[in-house]
Amino acid sequence: MKFRRLGEATATATIVFDGRTISCQAGESVAAALLAAGVDHFRTTPVSGVPRLPFCMIGNCFDCLVQIDGRADCQACLSIVADGMIVRSQSGAGRLEDR
Repeated sequence: MKFRRLGEATATATIVFDGRTISCQAGESVAAALLAAGVDHFRTTPVSGVPRLPFCMIGNCFDCLVQIDGRADCQACLSIVADGMIVRSQSGAGRLEDR
């Protein structure tokens, strides 16, 4: 596991990522929740299709772009989980019709 929470996690929210239900803590970032659940990539690059994960966790690198509740190009590291949130991985540059 590349990422883990410090201490015991108390599941207080549930999100769905690419059809997979993930228990997480209210108040944590979507990126932290996905990494703690063992998600192996959040998006792929537009040109080569290489899988990407968050790098900086502070909103500078844009490697954590996902679709949240139908809105594309959301930075998972800056988005706070909300119970029932639907998160999808982003393929390439996303789709304009999703914005």
